[in-house]
Amino acid sequence: MPAKTALVTGASSGIGEATALELQELGYTVYGAARRTDRLAELAERGIRPLAMDVTDEDSLQAGVKQIVAETGRIDVLANIAGYGSYGALEDVPLDEARRQFEVNVFGAIRLTQLVLPHMRTQRAGTVVNVTSMGGKIYTPLGGWYHGSKFALEALSDCLRLEAKPFGIDVVVIEPGGIATEWGAIAADKLEESSSSGACAPQARAVASSLRSEANAKRTPRPASSPTPSERPSPPAAPGPATPPVSARAR
Repeated sequence: MPAKTALVTGASSGIGEATALELQELGYTVYGAARRTDRLAELAERGIRPLAMDVTDEDSLQAGVKQIVAETGRIDVLANIAGYGSYGALEDVPLDEARRQFEVNVFGAIRLTQLVLPHMRTQRAGTVVNVTSMGGKIYTPLGGWYHGSKFALEALSDCLRLEAKPFGIDVVVIEPGGIATEWGAIAADKLEESSSSGACAPQARAVASSLRSEANAKRTPRPASSPTPSERPSPPAAPGPATPPVSARAR
């Protein structure tokens, strides 16, 4: 029987990188997808197949799925991990940036899922893993567009689970807490870009500082186990830095 195949987006760093390595250890043929393919060199040296993919580009998504099916004949696991945090007060964030937040965090993941589902349905088996966040369960000031994207992906995943189950396809949602990735610094940059001079500037400065804090840097990105169970993990009990804090109490 041929090895099972996994596609992992956002594989150039953080959770995506760690997930790609974990799946490879479990015996999967793993395609690690990212926009910045130069950052996939280390994974390629370890046997993971690099794949240039921009989740906001239709041609890129279609080409990636076609390549995987042509080379392996199957897709058994899709891990939608690519994403970022766009922070800022709702009145400050330009709508173009708000739309991009949803394009990357929601529509990119769902469009790739649409392309993969027919192959899984033919196999009568497969697993779609959508990495949302604890930010899909809670909400904080200055995080409206980010939280909105994660709430949306949670709801879409729950609906998809019911639709895909009759075809032997599992849909799993993972809601990470605090993890040492580039996420916090990128979110802080977005926050300062949007709200450093507006009405919420004092709060924005405090949150940006927290996002870059040493505490976040001490977290570990390696997953405890493979993210491909057939049952959805229970929601975490309390918020953490992956759903960026706005105060010590929220942390």
